[in-house]
Amino acid sequence: MMDLPCKYTTIDVVSVLGTQQNVTQHISTWDLDANGVRNQLKDRNHKQHDVMVELYDKDLGYSLEELHEDGENAVSLDQETLTFALHKREYVFVDFYASWCSHCRDLAPTWEALAEVMDMAADDHLDEKIIEEQENTNGTGTEHNYNDEEYAQASKLLKPVFIGKVDCVIHKELCMAQGIRAYPILRLFVDGKRHRTGDYAGDRTVVGMAAYLQLIEEEHKEGTDKELTVDIALDHAKELMGVDENEDEEEQWDKKMKLKKHQLQNMWRDEDHPGCQVTGFLMIDRAPGNFRIQARSRGHDLAAHMTNSSHEIHHLSFGEPYLLNLAKMGELKDGPDNLKNLLAPMDGNVYITYNLHEAHHHYLKVITTRFLDPNLPKLAFVKKLLAKDGVLRGYQILQSSQLSYYRNDIVPEAKFSYDLSPISVSYRKTSRHWYDYMTSVLAILGGTFTVVGMIESSIHTISSKKHH
Repeated sequence: MMDLPCKYTTIDVVSVLGTQQNVTQHISTWDLDANGVRNQLKDRNHKQHDVMVELYDKDLGYSLEELHEDGENAVSLDQETLTFALHKREYVFVDFYASWCSHCRDLAPTWEALAEVMDMAADDHLDEKIIEEQENTNGTGTEHNYNDEEYAQASKLLKPVFIGKVDCVIHKELCMAQGIRAYPILRLFVDGKRHRTGDYAGDRTVVGMAAYLQLIEEEHKEGTDKELTVDIALDHAKELMGVDENEDEEEQWDKKMKLKKHQLQNMWRDEDHPGCQVTGFLMIDRAPGNFRIQARSRGHDLAAHMTNSSHEIHHLSFGEPYLLNLAKMGELKDGPDNLKNLLAPMDGNVYITYNLHEAHHHYLKVITTRFLDPNLPKLAFVKKLLAKDGVLRGYQILQSSQLSYYRNDIVPEAKFSYDLSPISVSYRKTSRHWYDYMTSVLAILGGTFTVVGMIESSIHTISSKKHH
């Protein structure tokens, strides 16, 4: 897949018998960079437990309406306000969401609680500065001369992390410019630029995200004399969620977040590494069906207009791959000269979609091919492939492809439909013994002598009658 990240790539197999299975767990996927080069990340599948994260904070005891009673803490952004925030704030954490997205609706209270935690941390930080200022001027006292509006404005400036949100339904151009292809996407900006570790992929809980932000701040300010402030927000997050700091759970959090910090070093940015190489084998019924490579995610709703199913086929064949290897080695001398192209006609083909809401569909007619040559190469793996009747079976493919169009709300997919042909092709080599050849030669000579004798007899009889 040329423009589909591996974290969204899944494969489904469907047959007319009614069986349907998701085989992503049996398929290996490799992230590719923009040049199609497989790089440092090892192949993995979506069955692994380390990709299972909390999609929202189930322990949060407040609804979104209850959190909004004292006003919204997460700031709604557009193109202008996002640019302003990135220019003015050191850390900006943005939730790119869609109003129709179920995962986004589940996350909304958690995101608002995270913003409220940052406001609490800002108030504490402001109070500390006021106390410090009072002590420096009067020696004692904690009172200040700010009115409520001035205090609120001063508190906003001291937020450890600016928490914002962008509705991609309303601000579609902004989200397209940011390369948002699924919802929700939690993206951190540091000093006006997207953080090098990529989008947040950890637990979507208040404590989890606050701990993530603390790690980023510690890493960013390491070696400087800048004050760390996100730790105050993390304390408020633990207090809000009822995490006892004296319990072993805190140590477990520390270990877990250190592990995540180590994993952050190997995370890739989607726009720099858009491709995914898919390898593996599919077990299908001996009946018509199809398999589809499509974009799907357990924790995101995909944006149909941002899904590109362009793909290159390095190899696609039915049956054991060894038959194709024999054809490439030239061992199947009695088959057609272009046998390897008949067995895998799509190898090396590239199918690119240039417009939105379209994808290539491929139709494959699979023809059973039998090799009855008794002089097949005496290789060990060939003997294992032979059936009980000594026949080596393969499958030729007749393929055609076309560009299909989708509705605006349907995610495009690369679809491969296959059908088994009722006709089979057999290749058999036969030879004759020398005595069979001699028998045939003698039969021809004998037949020739008999015919010549009959002609000579007829001519003699006619000549005798004329003489009388």
